[in-house]
Amino acid sequence: MAKTSTRSARIEARISPEALSIVRRAAEIQGRSISDFVVAAAQDAAERTVWQTEIIRLSVKHQEQFYGALRNPKPPNAALKRAFAKHRKLIRESK
Repeated sequence: MAKTSTRSARIEARISPEALSIVRRAAEIQGRSISDFVVAAAQDAAERTVWQTEIIRLSVKHQEQFYGALRNPKPPNAALKRAFAKHRKLIRESK
């Protein structure tokens, strides 16, 4: 299925002549307009930035600790049991 694009927002930027020259050259290489090239590059950079902030990075030691906690969870303590009970009550009352 073809993805339709509706362009209704606009951004503007001022760049140096040197930056424009390299952007223009890159756009030509990809067979795109300068505008299409800049929009695609900005979207790629934005997606990478968001993706990188959503990744949890753990050292090997912490990965092993996390895995161990998942594989061998501790029994629920009193506070967690109260939270479960409160949740069950809220769910029953909302039905």
